[in-house]
Amino acid sequence: MNELLKGQSRQDSLAAIVRFGHQEGRRSAAELAAIATAKNQRYQALIAHMTQADILPGMAGLLNDLANKGYPLAVASASYNAPVIIARLGLSNLLANVVDPGAVARGKPAPDIFEAAAAMIKSPCATTVGFEDAAAGIAGINAAGMFSVGIGSAVTLHEADVVFPATGDADLATIERLFVAKAARRSAPQQAID
Repeated sequence: MNELLKGQSRQDSLAAIVRFGHQEGRRSAAELAAIATAKNQRYQALIAHMTQADILPGMAGLLNDLANKGYPLAVASASYNAPVIIARLGLSNLLANVVDPGAVARGKPAPDIFEAAAAMIKSPCATTVGFEDAAAGIAGINAAGMFSVGIGSAVTLHEADVVFPATGDADLATIERLFVAKAARRSAPQQAID
């Protein structure tokens, strides 16, 4: 169940939990809104204590490598708390472009937030790489026509173009090599098969 909540908005996550617990119709909209608000308040109290020490293994190096190579960066998170987390981690200089999840019509697995991120950095979707730890996010990246990088379980993220088991395993050279190979396959002329 936890895997299904990754990449989802607060409201979509709560709706999934309600369905999973067979509790549909047992709480009013006001009660559900209060639960979502209380959950977010607890979460905000936790993230208020985040520091650069909380950056996931390998991510600071990867972000710096991307920036040093001139790749534009944007964040496409379903979380309204993303700007606070980025600031607490000391990554605002690298991750200044953050899509407002409230500004897109549909959440993940729809491609909307990823398309908005690509537009924010003026990058055509076909030449954009998206990173995700959720199956819903990988589906959204793929639907946008981007190259998808999964971080986590290869079973859960099997639709990604490449999957790294953990953040510390993500390798820019591998991503670049596989991206180029996929782009070459896309542009290769299709031959008729008899």
